[in-house]
Amino acid sequence: MAKPSSDLVARLQYLALRLAAMTVHSWPIALDLRIADFVGSVMYRVDRKHRERAIGNLRRSFPEMPTHKIERLAEESVQHMCRLAVETVSTTRLIHIHTFAQHVEFVNFTQTLELMLRRNQGLIMLTGHFGNWEILGYVLATLGFPTTSIARPLDNQYMSHWLFDVRERTGQRIIAKKGAVEEVTGVLEQKGVVGFIADQNAGSKGMFVDFFGRKASTYKSIGLLAMQYNVPVIIGFARRTAKPFHFQVGAQDIIYPQDWQAQDEPLRYITQRYTTAIEDMVRKDPAQYLWVHRRWKSRPRGEAPEQFD
Repeated sequence: MAKPSSDLVARLQYLALRLAAMTVHSWPIALDLRIADFVGSVMYRVDRKHRERAIGNLRRSFPEMPTHKIERLAEESVQHMCRLAVETVSTTRLIHIHTFAQHVEFVNFTQTLELMLRRNQGLIMLTGHFGNWEILGYVLATLGFPTTSIARPLDNQYMSHWLFDVRERTGQRIIAKKGAVEEVTGVLEQKGVVGFIADQNAGSKGMFVDFFGRKASTYKSIGLLAMQYNVPVIIGFARRTAKPFHFQVGAQDIIYPQDWQAQDEPLRYITQRYTTAIEDMVRKDPAQYLWVHRRWKSRPRGEAPEQFD
C-alpha cells in the first residue's frame, strides 16, 4: 500500500493534469499547439539530460548531418513530445465518426483496411514512437475496427486510469503490458487485432537487430506471436502534417506469413523487417520521432554503454 504522502502527491499530480486538460479544451487547438511548441523549446533548454540524449541519438543516427541541424531536430523532437500530449487530450473532442475526415488522411492503407474487413484471421499492428501513435488505434476504433493495444501503465495510478479511459473512449481496448500474454493470445485466436509499440528497448534478453546503423535490443514476442498464429504484421504510422491536428495515417509495410516461411531465421527476419520499416518512416520526418527515449540503452555483450545514457 502506498504511503499517505505518496498518495497525496499522486492525487495532486492527477489534479494538475485534469486542470491542464481543461485548459487545453478551452482554447482552439492551433493555439494549444503553439503553446506546446513554446513549452517544448523551454524544456529543451532547461533539461540538459534529455537534450544531450536526443542530440547523441541523432548524431549517431545521422553521422553526416551538420551539428546545427541535429540540434534543431533535437529541439523539434521535444516540441513533438509536447504536441503529442496536447493532441492526446484533444482527441476525444475533435475526432468523431462525422469529423475524422477533417483530421485524418489515409495513405497507402487500402490493403490494411481490406485485411481488417475480411475478419478471417488475426492481425498484428505495430508502430513506433513516431508521429502521433495514439491516433492509429483511436481512429480505427472510431471507424468500427476495434484494436487491443498493449501499454505500460503510468506510475501514477490516477493519471493512468484517466488516460486509459481517454484512449478507450471509442472502443479501443488497452491492456497492461505486464501479464498481457493470455489476453493477447485470446484476441488473436478470436481473429482480432493486437497493437504494439515496437521500438522499445527489450533489455539484455531481446534480439539485437539493426536500427539506424546500430544494434538495438528488440522484443521477440511480436515475431513469435506472428509465427504461432500465422498472421500478418502491419507496420503503421500516423504522421503529423503542416495543418494543425491533421495526420496522414498509413502502412509503411505489411509482412505476410509467406514472407517469413521460407527464411532460415524467420524470427530474426520478422524482427529486422519491421524495425527497418520503423526506421524508414522516421527518416521521412526525423523531427517527429521521440529521440529522447532510450532505444539503444541495452548493448550487445562486450559493447560499452552509450555515454549520453
